[in-house]
Amino acid sequence: MGERMQVPLDEVYEFASGLSKPRSAFGSGYPFLSFKDVFYRFFVPNDLSELVNSNEQERARCSIKRGDVFLTRTSETMDELGMSCVALRDVPNGTFNGFTKRLRPKSDDRVVPDYAGYFFRSPAFRRAVTAMSSMSTRASLNNEMLARLSITLPPVEVQKAIGGILRALDDKIELNRQTNETLEALARAIFKDWFVDFGPTRAKAEGRQPYLAPELWELFPDELDDEDKPLGWSFVTIADLVNHVQNGGTPARKNTNYWSAGTIPWFKTGELFDRFLITSEECITKAGLAAIGGKIWPPGTILFAIYASPTVGRMGILTSAASANQACCALQPRNEIGLPFLFYVLLMSREKLQNIAVGAAQQNISQKILLEYFTVYPGDILTRQFSDKVLPLLNKIQHNQQEEDTLAQTRDLLLPKLMSGEIRLQDAERIVGEIV
Repeated sequence: MGERMQVPLDEVYEFASGLSKPRSAFGSGYPFLSFKDVFYRFFVPNDLSELVNSNEQERARCSIKRGDVFLTRTSETMDELGMSCVALRDVPNGTFNGFTKRLRPKSDDRVVPDYAGYFFRSPAFRRAVTAMSSMSTRASLNNEMLARLSITLPPVEVQKAIGGILRALDDKIELNRQTNETLEALARAIFKDWFVDFGPTRAKAEGRQPYLAPELWELFPDELDDEDKPLGWSFVTIADLVNHVQNGGTPARKNTNYWSAGTIPWFKTGELFDRFLITSEECITKAGLAAIGGKIWPPGTILFAIYASPTVGRMGILTSAASANQACCALQPRNEIGLPFLFYVLLMSREKLQNIAVGAAQQNISQKILLEYFTVYPGDILTRQFSDKVLPLLNKIQHNQQEEDTLAQTRDLLLPKLMSGEIRLQDAERIVGEIV
């Protein structure tokens, strides 16, 4: 794969610190690359979600140009230090945050930006950062330390090939994510129209033309009642929609049997992102689960975060038998209504539930508050119709998400091998071609 050179970072890049502004400066103004963007992204996103009021001098000093590498320079833990994000294009008027270092290439022809995006996320570079960093009250990374780190530079053509192989995987991951966003938005729109805005009933009452299949259209009432809901529909609690509810639990860490590698996934609120729960960060043994009450729930169980701001209200759907900690409440829907209906009732009720959350140090929702929350209920037939209509969308979302995980695992497996030259480019291209 050609000769590889180890080159000190300060021979290739110029270092600069980012923009520090008071909280009042954010929310409007010019594009701003946040710490979160750098931490979670291999590459600078096309559209930066945050804005800052910056002046012309600040925008010139803290600009974002193609090839720039951004490294988190300070954090609470070693694991968060030196996380990287690379710009594949100029960001007009953009600036970057003060908890980040910018590495700007001294020349345009030595490092391929796509390659850099993966090199700085490689296990070898991450290990070098951890070994180099200092830890006092916070982990930190300064210019002198950066100068002692190095970048592995194969020939430019090899860099382009490596970047192209890995980008093919990330492009497919992004396509799946966009597809899932569209599918989820469609499912949410159907629920909102039927059960929040009462679209079909309002259309009937106003004499408008049907926009659903005839057999479905006739299931909706012809008018609204005095409570401005479809005639004949009722109010029920979340408790009326479930046949099983249970909070999770956490075994004592001092008993190592509970925390050894096991076969049952155990989820925490930080792993809930309104998605299917396919992987987990930690596992505990079946013996440990039995000792904390046998809290193992089947696929199709919804986990709802009831403790710990800012995760309170987040949800996930189990795809295999699993458990969770005490900050999660597990809910299983009645068969008559189906999983999709319960999931979207909770999703569309979340903001109101969060508003009534209580707690001083952190916002909490008790199981009692959750179960006593009222929602409009149209009856078993229509809820089942909704679930049957939306279930194929959720199945496709789950398939795409599982494919995302496989693609990400493949990328993470190939990345260090490509960086070290352990695998030939032709072999990596063949592997990627079989799954993309």
